Amino acid sequence: MKRLALTLACALALTGCASPTPQDYAAEKPTLDLQRYFNGDVVAHGIFSDRSGKVVRRFTVLMKCQWVGNEGTLDEAFTYSDGKTDRRIWRLKKLDGGRYTGTADDVVGTANGQVAGNAFQWNYTLKLPVDGKVYEVQFDDWMYLMDERVMLNRAVMSKFGIRLGEVTLAFQKAH
Repeated sequence: MKRLALTLACALALTGCASPTPQDYAAEKPTLDLQRYFNGDVVAHGIFSDRSGKVVRRFTVLMKCQWVGNEGTLDEAFTYSDGKTDRRIWRLKKLDGGRYTGTADDVVGTANGQVAGNAFQWNYTLKLPVDGKVYEVQFDDWMYLMDERVMLNRAVMSKFGIRLGEVTLAFQKAH
């Protein structure tokens, strides 16, 4: 009996540690259509918080988005609160079953994503320049469609499984 109780306790503890999956949001509304949302102009306001939760960088992103068939381009122009600028151009491809892949010049290999309900989970490795060096960091990136114009984004950044910080964004689609 003791062994059964211990086994059940361990199973419950492991289940509590399980990460969410896109399918957890399959019934959520409104339904996210990436091709429709990321088509035209989108503006995002964001912050980067270090692992303690302190906001260490604020930024705005102006996005020009376009899809041709199942292939999309998201041209992102970043402006940081310190006046620095940056640019990333995502090249996305829609696959079957709500899956997406993406590439960008500062992304190592291919990003992989999955849409379900109002959520999109996106995983990739980014080349991040810091103080003259470039680090490869992993992003577990989640987007949640709130309504036809607003989407919230939360991305956890890590290296070797150690959480480095978090990026939070609020997207707003132009009319």
